[in-house]
Amino acid sequence: MRAITTLSVVVLASAGIGHAVVTSLDAGIARIDAFKDMKNRPHAGHGMNVLLVGTDGRDKISEQERRTYRLGGQPCHCTDTMMIVHISEDRERATVVSLPRDSYADTPAHVDQNTGRRHGPHPVKLNAAYAEGGPQLTIRTVENMTHVKIDHYLEVDFTSFMRTVDVLGGVQVCTPSPLKDAYTGLDLAPGTHTLMGGQALQYVRARHLDGASDLGRMKRQQRFMAALIEKATSSGVLLNPIKFRDVTRAVLGSVRADAGFGTDELLDLGRAMRSFSPSSSEFTTVPVGQMNYQVKGIGSTLKWDPAKAAQLFRSLHDDKPLAVDRPDRGPTAAPVEADPRRIRVLVANGTGIIGLAKRVDAALAATGFATTHQPVTALAHVKRTVISYDPRWDRSARSLAVALPGSELRAVPGQGPLMKVTVGADFKQVNQVRFEDPGQPDQSVVRGSEVVCSGHA
Repeated sequence: MRAITTLSVVVLASAGIGHAVVTSLDAGIARIDAFKDMKNRPHAGHGMNVLLVGTDGRDKISEQERRTYRLGGQPCHCTDTMMIVHISEDRERATVVSLPRDSYADTPAHVDQNTGRRHGPHPVKLNAAYAEGGPQLTIRTVENMTHVKIDHYLEVDFTSFMRTVDVLGGVQVCTPSPLKDAYTGLDLAPGTHTLMGGQALQYVRARHLDGASDLGRMKRQQRFMAALIEKATSSGVLLNPIKFRDVTRAVLGSVRADAGFGTDELLDLGRAMRSFSPSSSEFTTVPVGQMNYQVKGIGSTLKWDPAKAAQLFRSLHDDKPLAVDRPDRGPTAAPVEADPRRIRVLVANGTGIIGLAKRVDAALAATGFATTHQPVTALAHVKRTVISYDPRWDRSARSLAVALPGSELRAVPGQGPLMKVTVGADFKQVNQVRFEDPGQPDQSVVRGSEVVCSGHA
């Protein structure tokens, strides 16, 4: 998840900063020979593929930060997060594919970097390849699984993530439900928040918010990356050499990169990406065919859907966009924490406007709510729209309130699961909502502009 900040280096390079400035920044990057002696690699496609890896390195974290953001414990020397970022050949699109850390994988034959012993091919969880063979084995394993040639390797730790977000002045995220995780210390109320570095790290690390574990975390990481791109491209960073320098120094201070990703590559890519924006990016997770795939000696893994995964990576190889055949919808549907299809709603007209309840009933049904289709007339006129609900169904009530901005939530113990909406004189519109089951792998493709915070989130 820290690796998402590395993409901002590519984006921020579009400021067109002079060669000398970028060269000085480039000199601070730790280099690794990530592709040493690699043979029998996939054929190169079109565009550029960057493997972004986030490790749990925390050597430069202060003691105060360790306590505040729950960063104690021993690092596992494995990859917390892994993504393939494909930059299109015309430099007008970035496709980000999250690779679940618990994916079932077969490593190729290799020498264990810890023991010096040679191992034949064997099954592992994907994030364990780094512990056995470092960046080289990680790249070889990913290439074997995806048949996509990796052009560059970038590795980021906790420190660069936090510093980058701080230098940018924070990144805005929104949540329809409370996010509270005792392990990371994350505690966010529903709504929109501007997160600084440490809190942002809690947001992208949290795995114990619900039953979704790593799958839910990957969705948040993708949203955060989209928000990071929006902040970088809309805050003047790209046009301010001093700000650009500060941000890139924060990122590159803890980055490890392959030897071939240098000044010329940053400048060339940056100049081509001056018009980059959230709508230029698209996000997805590799299709999962089987959850809880048990492997002896390894435990529970995620097994990819072979046909769907092959189609996804073939599109990357051929430089084809994933979000095709539809216009950019933008952030039109606000996320909600409960499935609207399971929320029963009775609409009552609390105004003198004839047919208003019928229109509201139809609009709520159109965005997914299970309305009764039998609106009624309220006993009295009301100025403000009211949602009456049983406190036992508070998640459903909050989800309904997202569709009816400005409405009042009124608890009525004993009312049961049926929500009652009394439409008031203040009613303006029904907002579109969307529900994403956190316990299921998300096979969809979204543009960055569709997952950043909207005005009604």
